[in-house]
This record gives sequence, structure tokens and C-alpha cells, in this order.
Amino acid sequence: MSDTMWMVRNEGGALLERFLKGAVAVGWRHLGDLTSATSRDEVRSLYESAYPDDSPGKTANAVGVLHKFRSAFKQNDKVVTYDPSERQYHVGEITSEYRFSSSEVGADWPHVRSVRWLGSLSRDDLSPSTRNTLGSTLTLFSVNEDAAAELTAVLEGAVKPAEVPASVAKEELSTVKEDEAAKAFELVKDAIVALTDRDCEQLVAALLRAMGYRARVTPVGPDRGVDVLASPDGLGLEEPRIKAEVKHRSKTAMGAPEVRSFLGGLRQGDRGLYVSIGGFTKEARYEAERSPVPVTLVDLGDLASLVISHYEEFDIDGRVILPLVKVYLPSE
Repeated sequence: MSDTMWMVRNEGGALLERFLKGAVAVGWRHLGDLTSATSRDEVRSLYESAYPDDSPGKTANAVGVLHKFRSAFKQNDKVVTYDPSERQYHVGEITSEYRFSSSEVGADWPHVRSVRWLGSLSRDDLSPSTRNTLGSTLTLFSVNEDAAAELTAVLEGAVKPAEVPASVAKEELSTVKEDEAAKAFELVKDAIVALTDRDCEQLVAALLRAMGYRARVTPVGPDRGVDVLASPDGLGLEEPRIKAEVKHRSKTAMGAPEVRSFLGGLRQGDRGLYVSIGGFTKEARYEAERSPVPVTLVDLGDLASLVISHYEEFDIDGRVILPLVKVYLPSE
């Protein structure tokens, strides 16, 4: 038997009964039979024809899952799936090549591999590190060597689940939270990059409103380097008057000339806010530091951090532009 192990999710447990009859499967029924699609590029071509409206990110994720299921899975590889209602992992062995069948698991899950199920074990019998590894919500992924070995050993009764010291469990949880926070941060940055130029300006205005200012986006047209205006009264009569320039160019760092031009439009009592999704050159940051008018440079990471910190205070307009959800994790 192979030491390679794959996790295949089963729609939150909804497909478990069908899986346990002797198969694992994935969806995308409109794609058709992948028997002749031996390369990732061939799978991508079929996917883009079947799902032309999907975003590049969604397409890449789906193609990765389908290509692995079609070509990376091998007979004798191990496979594991999870029953959340019983907190049970079911471990089996792949016994067939890939096939396309709309009748075995269901019409919506026609990409199929036969499985001989070997047994089940409780999630509570696993170490925190293995539980964390298996906690990914990806449809399909390769289980790392240590986690796969522990699953096999516990299943075979070769080892007795050890008591995990509270300090170790707490450290594992802390690592998971840090990892999840880092992933979430990158996803927020991805979502900001995917905005249109105008929506990015609206996002900055929403952020300033969440921070207690009255902010509005300037009309389309000549704006003398100002995309968003904000102040305590919304009229610019009370200080600080915040004038923001927003550059939504993910692959272009703003240089000293752009910052100097922006600073040239600021007057006494103004506060400058220059947002550049592509970041700033060292020379641009030097120009900002030596400016007699206070100016803050905000890159993509800064903007994402500010949005996350103040999202609870976002109004409905800001939440529509950038919808985010809160995720809860145990505190200890």
C-alpha cells in the first residue's frame, strides 16, 4: 500500500453515506469526462469552456483539484474523508483509475475513484497538530507525511493516543490562529486588488467614515490629485481636512514625482493621505517624510490592516464594496 494519503471532503458530511458505499468523487459535472485530459492545461481548457464566467482564482483552484483527482491520485494511495456529525475520519485505499460516472455518487459528482474502506477513528484520538492539518476546508489536499503516519498508526492500533499537555495544545492552537490570520490577511489584500479603481476610492472613503470622519469621493474628472475629501464636518471647514489620492495600480509603485505632485496641491490645514496599492519607492517615502504638510503613505498591506481593524464600524456602502465575514476561533 502506498504511503501517499489524500483528503477528499464530502460536502460537510452530506455525501458520506454515498462515499462509504465504495467511492470518492468531486463535482463540476458540466466539465464532462476527463479520461483523455492527462495534463493540467487540458483540464484548464475544458474547465474554461464549461465555466467561462468563473474568476481566474476560482478557475485555478478548481483546475488544481480536478487535475490531482484525475492524474495525481494513484491506485493503492490512501484516502481519508470526514464525518463532522460523528467527529470520525474514515480511511481507505484507492482501488481504481479515474472514471466519469453520473450514477455512482450522483449526477453532480461524476468524477469518481473506487475506494476500499479500511476503518474509522475519532478526531479526539489524534494529536492537535494532525487535527489542525486535517481541519483545512479545501475540497481536496495531500495529507502531510506525519499526519498520514499518525492516522494509519491509530487506525491499526499500533499506537495509543497520547495525552497532550495543555501547554502543547495551547501552542498548537496559537500556531493555527496565526496561520489563519495570515491567510485571511492575504485574502483581504486579494479582494482589494480585485476592486475597480472607483471602488477602491469608495473603499478609502468608507474607511475614513468608519474612523469618524465625514468623507466623500470627488466627481470623476480633473481632481488636482484628490480622489477623496474628508473632515469632521464633511464640508472642509473644520480641521483636519484630509485630502486623499488613491492609486489602484497593483504592479506600479509610486515614485517621488507622483508624491511631489500630490504634495503640491495641499495647503495649510490640510492633511495628505496617499494610497498606492502598488506601494512606494524609497524616494517617494523620503519626499513624504520631508514634507512640511503632514502626509501619510498607505500601501496595500497598510490599507488591508486598516480595513480589518475598522470593519466593524463600516457603513453599508463600504460593506457592499468589500464584503467580509468574521471567523471565530477558540481563545485558548
